This record gives sequence, structure tokens and C-alpha cells, in this order.
Amino acid sequence: MNTEDIFIKMGLDAWHTQIKRTDDLFNSLSDEQLMKEVAPGRNRGIYLLGHLAAVHDRMLPLLGLGNSLYPQLYGPFVESADKAVSDLPAIADLRRYWKEVNTKLADGFSALAPAAWFERHQAVSEEDFAKEPHRNKLNLVINRTAHLANHLGQLSFLKPKN
Repeated sequence: MNTEDIFIKMGLDAWHTQIKRTDDLFNSLSDEQLMKEVAPGRNRGIYLLGHLAAVHDRMLPLLGLGNSLYPQLYGPFVESADKAVSDLPAIADLRRYWKEVNTKLADGFSALAPAAWFERHQAVSEEDFAKEPHRNKLNLVINRTAHLANHLGQLSFLKPKN
């Protein structure tokens, strides 16, 4: 394995670990638990579920893996704060969107050639990428892995204390 392959494996292993942990947590939480705030005055679980689905959905075009599946999620779950939008999708739909987006990402990740991971992602211009080659597809996944881990920590407060 060359150095690039090792970096790709490290990044994707971290991503898949955080996805599994988050899946396990979402699967363990009831719809009622997802309607609660993670802490007083903080986001509700439903908002974080929609937020993560929306952010991951936006990764598809950024990585050149196709169009967003659910662009309608971006407004209420990224551009708006929790409770600012009263008409949110059903939790069952959000759970399905979360799974479908992450399945499509996983399929896309496995199809990317190693060299493609070090190409620019679509949120950076060619000019900026020439100056900052670290703004590549792998770095985007690393950034989103940290984002996911942060919200997983928040969501863990929805688990009942034993």
C-alpha cells in the first residue's frame, strides 16, 4: 500500500466508523426521543437528523457523485435554526433519507479511483485549488467526519441514563 492509499483508507475508515455509530444511535432512539432537545435550549434530535441528512446529501455533488437526492432539506435543516421551520418532514422520512444518502455516498466512495480523492471538490475553484491543493475530496470527507462526530456527541444526550 502506498502512502496515498493509506491516507484514503484512514479517512474512509473514520467516516464509516462514525456513520455506523450514528446509525446505531438513531436506530436505538424512538421518535419521541428524537423530538427532545439534546440539552435545554439546544437542538432537537429531529433537527440534527435532518441536518446531518442535508449536509451529507450536499456532499454528493461536491464530490462529483451525482445530484443531491433531497435538496429540499437544505433550507429547513442548514439555512434555518431548529424550531424556525414548523413544517418538517416526518421522522420516518428523515430516517429513510439519512440511510439513502449515506448508502449513495458509500457506493460513490467505493467507485472513486485513489487519484480522484486528491482532486478538488466542487466548492473550490480551480484557481484556489492550485494554491491550496489540500482542499480536495478526501479533505472534505475528513471535515464532514468531524462534523458528524460532533453532532453524534450531542445526540448521545438523548439516550436515557441507566
